[in-house]
This record gives sequence, structure tokens and C-alpha cells, in this order.
Amino acid sequence: MLRYQILPVTPFQQNCSLVWCDATNKAALIDPGGEIDRLIAAAESRGLALEQLWLTHAHIDHAGGTGELAERLGLPIVGPHPGDQFWIDGLPQQSAMFGFPPARPFTPTRWLADGDTATLGEETLTVRHCPGHTPGHVVFHSASAQRAFVGDVLFAGSIGRTDFPGGSHPQLIDSIVQRLWPMGDETVFIPGHGPESSFGRERRSNPYVQGT
Repeated sequence: MLRYQILPVTPFQQNCSLVWCDATNKAALIDPGGEIDRLIAAAESRGLALEQLWLTHAHIDHAGGTGELAERLGLPIVGPHPGDQFWIDGLPQQSAMFGFPPARPFTPTRWLADGDTATLGEETLTVRHCPGHTPGHVVFHSASAQRAFVGDVLFAGSIGRTDFPGGSHPQLIDSIVQRLWPMGDETVFIPGHGPESSFGRERRSNPYVQGT
């Protein structure tokens, strides 16, 4: 069974997710944006073997700690989609702009594309490419656990910003409707910021996507 713990990090309170297969205790961090020592300690406190770093996209609050963490622990970086290469290249500038600790650019061990899978122990999650917030944004979906880690595509009561370079409001809405809703109304999603919700709840009440 897939299990997870949400660990808000950075001044932006970005939801880094520690995810693991409870049959094998193999773990990954989704969007390790910062506070590296705290993230490592969280994995160690549960006796987990941290094996991978997964990225939904490369904004500083999601990816700022990735390069250092990968180097320190010798971990592969999985994702995002190649459309976010320019955001990865600009991580040092992003960190300076927002007053974050210095962030280093990196080359993902494996880029992701729509329909790919990411495996953790005995658990396999499906990858969906969901551009709009950033060109290379991806989402990780566990059908068996009815959970989706959606980064900044969708929030409880809101949607991702589209006014950054490479953003597109029509593309974001299309990603939500075409890629997220088919995962099912009962699927609970873990957003990049704020509380969890379900796709069904957002379809009913989120003013940005209500009735889609």
C-alpha cells in the first residue's frame, strides 16, 4: 500500500510529500523544495529507505533543495517533463529573487512524459503531463490508493497561476479536465500548497472549474 506524509517546506509552505511503499519501506520525496535536513530526518524517523526524488515542476519552492539533496544522498531525480528545463536552469536566479537559500541547477536522471510510470517498491504510479502552470508540469497518480500528487495544477478552491513564463490558462484548464477528472471524483489530491481535497469536490464547488 502507498502511504505518504505531507511536509510543508520553505517560506511558501510548499507541500513536499514523503511517499513510501509500506511493504518494502522504499521511499521518495515529491517536490523537495528546501529544508533538506528536516526531510531526511522525517524519512529516518519512520525507518524508510529514501531512494528517489520526484518533481512535479521546477519552481523554486518545489525544486530548490533537489540538486543538493540528490548530491548528498546519491539519489536519482525523476521528472519533471523536459518543458521545464528553463526553470531548472534558472533556479539560482529564482532563489536570489525570492530570498531562498542558494539553489543549484541539475539534470534530471530521468525526464518524464505523459503515460510514463514511476515505481516505488511494489507501488506503481502513473505520470500525466499537465502543462499550464509550467510547460513541463507532471502529476503522479496512484489508482490503487486513489491519490494524486498534483503540484500547482489544482488547489482546494483554486487553480495554479498562469502568469509565469510559459504559463497558459486555457492549457491549465484543459489539463485539469482532460487529465485529472478521468482519475475519478473520489480521488483525493495532494496540492502543492494548502489542504487536500477531492476531484469531485472541486468539480462541484471550485469556481474556476465548477461544472467542467
